[in-house]
Amino acid sequence: MTFYDELETRSADERARWLANALPAAIARAQTAPAMARILQGVDPAAVTTRAGLAALPVIRKSELSEAQRKSPPFGGFTTRYPHEFENIFQSPGPIYEPGRRGNDWWRLGRFLSAAGVGPGDIVQNCFGYHLTPAGMMFESAARAVDAAVLPAGTGQTELQVRAAVDIGTTAYAGTPDYLKIILDKADEMGEALAFTRAVVSGGALFPSLRQAYVDRGIATTQCYATADLGLIAYESPALEGMIVDEGVIVEIVRPGTGNPVPDGEVGEVVVTTLNPDYPLIRFATGDLSAVLPGTSPCGRSNMRIKGWMGRADQTTKIKGMFVRPEQVAALVSRHPDLRRARVLADRAGDMDVMTVLLETDSKDAARYEAAVLDTLKLRGRIELVAPGSLPNDGKVIEDRRSYD
Repeated sequence: MTFYDELETRSADERARWLANALPAAIARAQTAPAMARILQGVDPAAVTTRAGLAALPVIRKSELSEAQRKSPPFGGFTTRYPHEFENIFQSPGPIYEPGRRGNDWWRLGRFLSAAGVGPGDIVQNCFGYHLTPAGMMFESAARAVDAAVLPAGTGQTELQVRAAVDIGTTAYAGTPDYLKIILDKADEMGEALAFTRAVVSGGALFPSLRQAYVDRGIATTQCYATADLGLIAYESPALEGMIVDEGVIVEIVRPGTGNPVPDGEVGEVVVTTLNPDYPLIRFATGDLSAVLPGTSPCGRSNMRIKGWMGRADQTTKIKGMFVRPEQVAALVSRHPDLRRARVLADRAGDMDVMTVLLETDSKDAARYEAAVLDTLKLRGRIELVAPGSLPNDGKVIEDRRSYD
């Protein structure tokens, strides 16, 4: 077994010592960015040396980033460099603007390609877009980091993609999970055989049946979890047991609507602190749901694992004409120390919205929570008390069960 570097196999003690040094340095660096300085005002970097200390800091949400960029384009004061000091500036839907740099595998996806077995001698057919959004450059940078050659194919023009794959002999595919099938189907239609043996995918769901279809064609397929803001967050190894957290980020799983970490195994929102000195986002909420997997990967990489993408954390729902947000549900739980968790159900009775509030508690008196429900959710609803631990472990605090058909 070969590893990208020695960071992947560190012991728990080594990681704790590293964290004690890396966190203060990252926070101090972040405080040189105007927007981060405001968010972290009064925070002493030297005092934040553990995950518990990190969890006491505020969470940054994409809506804050977007609003800051509108007021102070293009980066909203979240970078430590001026815009002209970046080699690339990208635009993602929103619009959200992201910086990019060309050296040293800036997004850190080389670690993922290395784990997937892509390296010297490979030619990567990079089918991520190069237009405005950074995905194409992210994977091109990764291929350079592992000394693989790149065909910058981009998206579309499938027949030309097949022709190039045949003529060049590309050995690895990079792109969304489903586009590879389109290329393979077109190759079959054209009577051509492709040389792909590896596929590194992201940006969509890799369903087990689709992965198996690729395996049946001799293409080992692994996926990663990455964003334009944060770069690589986690990745699969050939062990295919969860996703291993990248060495350049710190991942927390928190209860939706809060910044409070949940116990390992419980589904919550993915919050990421990146150690990127140019774009040092501290406790950035991705809006994605996941959960920590216990133990370490059989492949020998020792960092924390997560289950991968498990849905969206922003469950804001309109009930009876009023928005109910995860933060309000969290506020409800905080009102009563005996409450473990809560879940709001939105249903229809005839043409009317109906709200039910499920509360995990040992109490038998639903009436004692009525005032808190009205005060935090701004709506009256039926309160149902359930036993601690009985609500589903799916990260949902608001569930819309109404049919709109």
